[in-house]
Amino acid sequence: MINRTTLQRIIIAALDEDIQTGDVTAALLPHTLTTTAHLIAKQDGIVAGLEVAAITFDLVDSSIVFGRWVEDGEPVTQGQKLGVVSGNARKVLTAERTALNFMQRMSGIASKTGQFVDAVAGTNAVILDTRKTAPGMRVTDKWAVRLGGGQNHRMGLHDMILIKENHISSAGSIPAILTQAMTIKQAQNVPVEIEVKNLDELREALAFDVDRIMLDNMTLDEMREAVAITADKTDLEASGNVRLSTVRGIAETGVDYISSGALTHSVMALDISLLHESLKPQKVRE
Repeated sequence: MINRTTLQRIIIAALDEDIQTGDVTAALLPHTLTTTAHLIAKQDGIVAGLEVAAITFDLVDSSIVFGRWVEDGEPVTQGQKLGVVSGNARKVLTAERTALNFMQRMSGIASKTGQFVDAVAGTNAVILDTRKTAPGMRVTDKWAVRLGGGQNHRMGLHDMILIKENHISSAGSIPAILTQAMTIKQAQNVPVEIEVKNLDELREALAFDVDRIMLDNMTLDEMREAVAITADKTDLEASGNVRLSTVRGIAETGVDYISSGALTHSVMALDISLLHESLKPQKVRE
């Protein structure tokens, strides 16, 4: 579960983007009209974002009642009812698109992650995401990965040193930049990971107390040899053009982690709709 204050900040920004000076279409409805609407999955997958949707409706109108019949992270089937929303029709319609945008994207990420996790079942490999997330939505994108059974790589630039090719080129060599990184690791207690392109670079990196080594775009044979060379001295992460069709073979090389930007950067949203089943005038107290 993500901190509710953090979620509210993200959701408020999305609502402000959509509503701005007011919902001029919903204003066409009688202000006393109420609605009952059901969230329905239009595809099989893993649902995610129900909690975000609940907060979205609450922020628009705290009197809206949001009930759920499944929980985030559960598999759902086409046509399944996921939850129910009831309250003032104007307010429900105003919040509807933002709530669905979060749910559809998060459910798409969770569903795709679940496919990757299933593909490596029986191996020791852990599926990781990357920083290739939608701007402003990293918290919800990465939450969806966890709901799909994966784990998160670093959240941002602040919580792990990740040395890549351009960093190495700027510093001059792997030993040069890792010498600096080890000083920062000790002073700030942050983990250090370095990306290597070949087995010679792997051997250079193994001379230092790194927490993880990323094998960038290596062949399966190179990965297997890297596992043998490393001999559990540190964790190995495979990365680079990882697809659902290739992830099983990568996992079987013996690497510890497999990261894929595709989990979040090119996700297909899961189709979810909000079907309004009952509209009626609200009783007004005399």
